[in-house]
Amino acid sequence: MHHTPLDQVKHRVLAGQPLPFNVYRPDTTLLLARGQVVQTAQQIEALLERGSLVDLHELRAEASVDVSSAPRSALPGLWRDSMQRVGEALLRPPGVGFRSALDDAAAPLQQLIERDPDLAIFQVLRQEGNARTQYGLTHSVHAAIVARLVAGRLGWSTDELARVFKAALTMNLGMLELQGELAEQLAPPTAAQRERIREHPRVSRQMLELSGVSDETWLRAVEEHHEERDGSGYPAGLREPCELATLLHRADVYSAKLSSRATREAEAADKAGREIFMQDPGHPVCAALVKEFGVYPPGCFVALASGETGVVVKRGPTVMTPIVAALTNAYGSPLREPVRRETMMPLHAIVGVLPARQMRAPVALEKLVTLVD
Repeated sequence: MHHTPLDQVKHRVLAGQPLPFNVYRPDTTLLLARGQVVQTAQQIEALLERGSLVDLHELRAEASVDVSSAPRSALPGLWRDSMQRVGEALLRPPGVGFRSALDDAAAPLQQLIERDPDLAIFQVLRQEGNARTQYGLTHSVHAAIVARLVAGRLGWSTDELARVFKAALTMNLGMLELQGELAEQLAPPTAAQRERIREHPRVSRQMLELSGVSDETWLRAVEEHHEERDGSGYPAGLREPCELATLLHRADVYSAKLSSRATREAEAADKAGREIFMQDPGHPVCAALVKEFGVYPPGCFVALASGETGVVVKRGPTVMTPIVAALTNAYGSPLREPVRRETMMPLHAIVGVLPARQMRAPVALEKLVTLVD
């Protein structure tokens, strides 16, 4: 085995988070296995001071996964790993190393979106397994997926898409922890919390500047992503937020509507889309969002004319006829294996959207991905 100092990849080691790789002693014997948790920053510093190592072969194998050629069965695992890496990057304190960690983590996630946009949308809608305490991190990823897909629908360039994705990931840096608190909180936000909410766009920009981000379009969009054209937004009450800020705001609000809180269930996708559109029907961003996600986006639970219930797994030839994986039969009993249904067929037409609490069958993503090309 060939080893390199842990110091070279220290940006990927975070206190309280599982190790993303094995850590070895200077004599190359195993010290900590992948998945173990280093609890404190002091423990991380001790690992660096003692000359701990990582396996270069392991790092290269991880980095060399070709998303474009990976079998479909591997995609759910790649999504989980990539989302964890982005979360690790966002939790890093601002400063040296943040930007490179973010770039490294964002690249494979963007490749996964390009490989299968339907599976990307599925991640945004099906959030039941996510802990509310981690809401700030998961919401950042979901909002970035939405923003990236809508920007693609609008025909933005490759460079612009990369900027959109990273701007969306970082627009709420200034309140990641607070978002988790609010998701679990039964009471309305306190005065202090409201002030932190109001100031977080400025704080997020400042954190990015401390981390070496100098792209003014990115920075401006983050600072303006809660401004409204009628002047009712914050923190400055601007009437002309930049185009990227408007896109980030709509992605932020839409993905938040699809998330549950301690005080409410997640909104149905069709309702969330209608509400976003009605906020500003003439704006191209709102129109593009509705067109991209459709009436029944992947991850949406639906009832079929056959009496079966299932989950949308792929957008179809029209916004009303997606591909569905049936999960229960007409009597409500879970099917042993999900069954592909073409909803353009009258027998399998969609007759309604269902809340997650009405679904009696578990959703095994590893099985669902094999039903579509």
